[in-house]
Amino acid sequence: MQNQQINQQPQNQQNVMQQPPHVITTKDFAYINDMLAWNLLAMKKAHFAATQCQDQQIKTVLDSCGQMHQRHYEKILYHLQEKQHSNSVMQ
Repeated sequence: MQNQQINQQPQNQQNVMQQPPHVITTKDFAYINDMLAWNLLAMKKAHFAATQCQDQQIKTVLDSCGQMHQRHYEKILYHLQEKQHSNSVMQ
């Protein structure tokens, strides 16, 4: 039984995609939309909390957290725009 499992593993590895497909499914789109929304909300909450904070050290950490989420948001958008550009060039 153990030999059969070992022999089956290389066959399963051949089915692994080397590159993602040039299609975004409805499920992919929903997840990307959620990622953008989560980062935007976290950025807004961190910014609001920083404006309400009196302690400068905590305010600095909250600002840094908000900036991190903003960078993540912008990076996701950049990858989407880059993917859209490369797909339009290929067509």
